[in-house]
Amino acid sequence: MTKYDPDLWNADLAPTSEAQRTWDWKAYAALWVAMVVCVPTYMLAAGLIAEGMSWDQAVLTVMFGNIIVLAPMILIGHAGAKYGVPFPVLLRSAFGTKGARIPALARGLVACGWFGIQTWVGGSAIYVILNGLSDNAFQGAALPFLGIDITQTVSFLAFWALHLFFIKNGTESIRWLETYAAPFLILMGLALLAWAYFTAGGFGAMLSTPSQFGPGGAKEGKFLITFIAGLTAMVGYWATVALNIPDFTRFAKSQKDQIIGQMIGLPLPMALFAFIGVAVTSATVVIYGEAIWDPVALAGRMGGMGVVFALAALIIATLTTNLAANVVAPAYGFSNLNPGRISFRMGGYITAGIGIAIFPWKLLESAGGYLFTWLIGYSALLGPIAGILIADYFLLRHCRLNVEDLFRHDGQYGAQSGWNMAGLSALIIGILPNLPGFLHAAGALDSVPPVFDTLYHYAWFVGVFVAGGLYLIFSRGRVLPAVAYHIPEGGE
Repeated sequence: MTKYDPDLWNADLAPTSEAQRTWDWKAYAALWVAMVVCVPTYMLAAGLIAEGMSWDQAVLTVMFGNIIVLAPMILIGHAGAKYGVPFPVLLRSAFGTKGARIPALARGLVACGWFGIQTWVGGSAIYVILNGLSDNAFQGAALPFLGIDITQTVSFLAFWALHLFFIKNGTESIRWLETYAAPFLILMGLALLAWAYFTAGGFGAMLSTPSQFGPGGAKEGKFLITFIAGLTAMVGYWATVALNIPDFTRFAKSQKDQIIGQMIGLPLPMALFAFIGVAVTSATVVIYGEAIWDPVALAGRMGGMGVVFALAALIIATLTTNLAANVVAPAYGFSNLNPGRISFRMGGYITAGIGIAIFPWKLLESAGGYLFTWLIGYSALLGPIAGILIADYFLLRHCRLNVEDLFRHDGQYGAQSGWNMAGLSALIIGILPNLPGFLHAAGALDSVPPVFDTLYHYAWFVGVFVAGGLYLIFSRGRVLPAVAYHIPEGGE
């Protein structure tokens, strides 16, 4: 039996066996539908409309962004389906057996941020249910330091604890939940759309409001720059899962299943749910006299048992998204740091702990900060990783990996003492062009030369092409050894 290094292998990181490959195209389509239907997706178009777009411009921007991100999703997913390895193990090919821990940790920490945001949203739904059934008896003064009241805190922690059951039972329990939740969530979204339409007698004035970028509009002639920034934000929204998609495609029955499932499950459902968010919010202007973008707040205004059903659906939607998009990646990433001591389950528990510590409600204080600082900001970090992975797997190695050596420091991926400086250098340089623009958007710098603001609007794209191109240049002349396809099954 082939020896492997214990700090590179455990049962969770090992390539999947034939018996573990149970996911067909319907499972991947359901996975995406269940991830797409969530509060942040519902609110995505809101930020674009606030920036001046008409409803159709906003929805099309969401759809185009997801068509774009579908390409790296399928490309990077190819390696998982072919070799059965998770994202942190695939990273070893481009960054080295030790160097891979850096991008894996970066992806994991972004997921921890999202985990906290989604958990806060789910906890908010519980909070609204409690107050809706008790005539606001659970509202109270904000606690010192936290800035939220005691019931908000308990609701947040209760929803957080619900995740621990699925973390304990692993990825198969997550697949089960996604598969059964997807059709329910679609029906609930359409039911909400029908309620809004019939209650308001139509969707209201918002759908007839022209774009502010048209002739005579407040932002005439400035559409392109807002569109590009919005498109980058939409790509950034799923740039996280585009990286760690091998964590799911490693369970695919075939390449065809992962490709078809993702093509069906991502772009159109994203556009549909963004439209539902815009249309329902437009109807709330007629029904309640104000635009209510937050579906949690809307459910609270609906009253009666409707609030219970609506918020129960929100809780399920948020749970399915959070588990798949924001638990699996950091769980594997943290496991990769020390496979001997950190299992997938323990990595999930670490993720849950960090999700509390970041105070996620602070990240959602403004729509602009959420859309153009948080989403674009981390896309500037993750874009270079995607570019390097695609360049390494498709252009340098032509889809050929030595699977055994991914688990050995003395193999071809452990060169330079486990650090592939071509990958790490390309990653750092790929991030740098977007750094001034990010610091300006985040308020850390008062001003930067306009060129950096422009680059930042293209952050993900800049990162992908700069880092991917540099990686190929830095790797020029490397000789690829013969490929071994034997998959280590454990033991020394």
